[in-house]
Amino acid sequence: METNLPASDKTAHSSSDSDAHLAAFDTGHRRAIANVLTALETGRTSNLASLVQGLRSRAHGANIIGITGPPGAGKSTLVNALLQTLRVRGRRLAVIAVDPSSPNSGGAILGDRIRMSAAAEDPDIMIRSLSSAGHLGGVTPAAVRLIDGLDAAGFDPILIETVGTGQNEIDIARIADVQLVVAAPGLGDGVQAMKAGLLEIADILVVNKSDHPGAHQTRDQLQNALALRAHDVAQPPVLATAATTGTGIEELATEIENQIAKRMSLSPAERRQKRARYLLQQTLIAAIDERLKDPTLTTETKDLAERLTDGSMDADAAARALLALPRET
Repeated sequence: METNLPASDKTAHSSSDSDAHLAAFDTGHRRAIANVLTALETGRTSNLASLVQGLRSRAHGANIIGITGPPGAGKSTLVNALLQTLRVRGRRLAVIAVDPSSPNSGGAILGDRIRMSAAAEDPDIMIRSLSSAGHLGGVTPAAVRLIDGLDAAGFDPILIETVGTGQNEIDIARIADVQLVVAAPGLGDGVQAMKAGLLEIADILVVNKSDHPGAHQTRDQLQNALALRAHDVAQPPVLATAATTGTGIEELATEIENQIAKRMSLSPAERRQKRARYLLQQTLIAAIDERLKDPTLTTETKDLAERLTDGSMDADAAARALLALPRET
């Protein structure tokens, strides 16, 4: 078995595994690209770091467009319409659609891939659906890992559609270069719920389903809510679309390209660093969660919890003590 190989042989085996992935990837075949994306998503490759480094050396500096908003706003339909318009403009596009996790299997429901099935037949469009895996920020760390593969494959821009969960869905701002926040008429207190979070991160506000009753009122509400943003921050445009008919999609595509142009002052390396910070934080959170579940630490963690409960230790000290506990190997 691989675990019994000498260290030098393990390194060689890991390197060859990564090299094989990259050699196939460089053919540009869709299946080879998909295999690399799967390796990035799952981490099931013997040398993930080597694979990522190889992909980074092939990076083109793709622009990342986040599309977020409350449930029912029509984000998937809007993305599908945008794909068609941006393809006509010569863009080679990718979509990462973060779907709600199944409560039974933990897997994604994959509804977005079904809704975009026609676009997925285009060889210059790649769509990947991911499970949210319980992450509450609307995205998942796996989405960040996929960016490296899609960027290296020459897709630009890469659109990330988040889970529709409401105002807490702001992690996308730590990943994307441009944030679209989508609302729609008839969502009740949807605009009110957006004020505390999503409106703060918006580069473009979109009132989708603008052919429905109440669209003008929703647009006015969004315009008024923008007063809550800091005055030294550029105010986002508020655009109206009807994705099912294509109304307003050309204007939205043009505004996305305008926003991309404004961000050319940031180098691809600076934009990658922003995503790396998010990935590092989420990985640390996951590692701590695993430590808390480690059966070899049950006695120690119970003791720390008791000391925290009786006030003999504060939370910061308990956390540091937990991280310092040795693990059995």
